[in-house]
Amino acid sequence: MLQPKVISVKPLDDYMLLVEYVTGEKRVFDVKPYIVGDWYGELKDNDVFSTVRPSGTTVEWEDGQDIAPHELYDLSVPVG
Repeated sequence: MLQPKVISVKPLDDYMLLVEYVTGEKRVFDVKPYIVGDWYGELKDNDVFSTVRPSGTTVEWEDGQDIAPHELYDLSVPVG
């Protein structure tokens, strides 16, 4: 299944993301399990974490970290 396009993303407390899709869906994704190692570990810095932005069907950070589109969608929790 192709994931819908991300139209907005908002960083929340505790390394969570509020992701809004073109379909109108809003979902919350927990980034904590991904924040390990040198590359993704940079996201522990709130200044870096807050640079998240939409990128097609996923999200990415200013240094290039991203989440696979299917993981972002399938492992997130619907809001509302």
